[in-house]
Amino acid sequence: MDSGTKIAVVGTGAVGGYYGALLQRAGFQLHFLLHHDVEHVRSHGLSIESRDGNFVLPCVNAYGEARMMPRCDLAIVALKTTANHLLPSILPHILKPGGVVLTLQNGLGSEQTVGATIGHDRVVGGLCFLCANKTGPGAIRHLDYGLVTLGDYRADGRPAGITPRLRSIGGILQEAGIPTRLVEDLPLARWKKLLWNIPFNGLSVAHDALTDVLVADPTLRALCRELMEETAAAAAACARPIESAFLEKMMSDTERMKPYATSMKLDYDRGLPMEIDSIYGAPLLAAKAAGVAMPETEKLYRTLQVMEAGRLGGLPETPPSA
Repeated sequence: MDSGTKIAVVGTGAVGGYYGALLQRAGFQLHFLLHHDVEHVRSHGLSIESRDGNFVLPCVNAYGEARMMPRCDLAIVALKTTANHLLPSILPHILKPGGVVLTLQNGLGSEQTVGATIGHDRVVGGLCFLCANKTGPGAIRHLDYGLVTLGDYRADGRPAGITPRLRSIGGILQEAGIPTRLVEDLPLARWKKLLWNIPFNGLSVAHDALTDVLVADPTLRALCRELMEETAAAAAACARPIESAFLEKMMSDTERMKPYATSMKLDYDRGLPMEIDSIYGAPLLAAKAAGVAMPETEKLYRTLQVMEAGRLGGLPETPPSA
C-alpha cells in the first residue's frame, strides 16, 4: 500500500475522525462514512483541535450510505461495537477484492465479527490508546496520547506474528504521523487494553467520575487495581499472561493523563448504548470458559446493565457467569 491507497473510514467519531483526518492530511485518499453530521461535513469538512497542532480539512469525501462509496483497499472500522450489526450491510460495498479491514474497536470479538462478514483472512486488529472526544458535527478534540497497537488476526487465536501486510498498514499510519506499534500476538494486546478499559470505563459511569478522580480517590483506586488484577488473572488463564509491571504502567499513565471522560461515560451521558458486551460480557465468558472467576468485574457488569436498562428500557440480560 502507498499514497495511492484508498482508505475508507467507517464511523467518523473521535477515533475515526481523528486518525482519518491525519491520514488525509498526509496525502492518502480518504472516504468517510458518517451518519448524523454527513451534510455538515460535506459542507464544512473536518476540524481537529489537538495538543499537537490544530488543523482543518475543508474538503473531505463524506458519504451517508456505504453503497455510494468507492471500493477501497483498506477499511478502518471505528464504529462503537454496539453498531457492529451494521457491518454486513457496509463492508461488502466498500472493499475491493482482497481489501483489508482494520478494526479500531474496544473489547473482545470485533475481529471475529468482521471476519464472519468478509473472511477471517482479511482482518487486522488495532487498539488505540487515545484521549479524544467528538465535540460537535465534524469537530474532534485530541487531548492526549494517540498510540495505535496493530496485530494481525488469526481465526484460531494463535499469534500471527509480524506479517507483511501488518508492516504495510503500520507504515501508512506512521507516514501520517500516527505513533504505531506492531505486535505478534493480537489477543494478548486486546487483554492488555482491557486491563485499562475494564476498570476505568465502567467505574467512570458507575461513579460519574473522570479518570483523575478514579486514581486519586483511595477507595476507587483500590477498586481499579482489583479489577486490573482480575483481568490479568483471566488473561493468564486464557494463555495470555501479563507482567505485573504493565499494571503499574497503566496506573502511572492514567495519573499523568489529563482529566478525561472515558468513551463509555460519554456514551452514557449522551443517552447512547454503552459497549458493555464487548468490554465486559465477552471477557467474562472467556474467563468462565478458562475456569476463572471475575467477581468484581461481574458486579460492575451487572451495575452497568442495570444503568443501561434504566435509561433505555427493558431488563438487563443474565450475566454470563450465572
